[in-house]
Amino acid sequence: MEPAVEITFACLPLRAVGRLDAPLDASPIYRARYERLIGALQKYGPERTYFLYDARCVFRLANSEIAGMIRFEFEGLVRTDASDMITEQVELDISLASETCDGIPDEALCWLKQRVEKAVAIEFDRFVAAGQLTERTTDLSGFSGMNV
Repeated sequence: MEPAVEITFACLPLRAVGRLDAPLDASPIYRARYERLIGALQKYGPERTYFLYDARCVFRLANSEIAGMIRFEFEGLVRTDASDMITEQVELDISLASETCDGIPDEALCWLKQRVEKAVAIEFDRFVAAGQLTERTTDLSGFSGMNV
């Protein structure tokens, strides 16, 4: 069965961040992302906090690859419970990237963004249950920046 909602993201455990300064030659986009990452570290600390980036969520409302598609891009944080196994909090910056629905009313767009947050929480729990978070943390043992 294909998922009703397609979600993809890169995940950076904040406990893997060693450097707190952006490279001098960082692009403005990279520098802004890095500043958001540092803000997250200052607000929540490194434990049980994960930064999601290069992320998207696609809803297909008409069982078509073209018609009725709504694509959001997002970046933000996921925090887990004390067991580090279940999503407890999601804070995302979500933007509409594209749609093939002939327009989306503002009220519906707001509601859909809330659905993105719920869907990301569910997908992150699946990510953890599948062992991908453990693999990702192990892979980042020598992490030095966001261009892993």
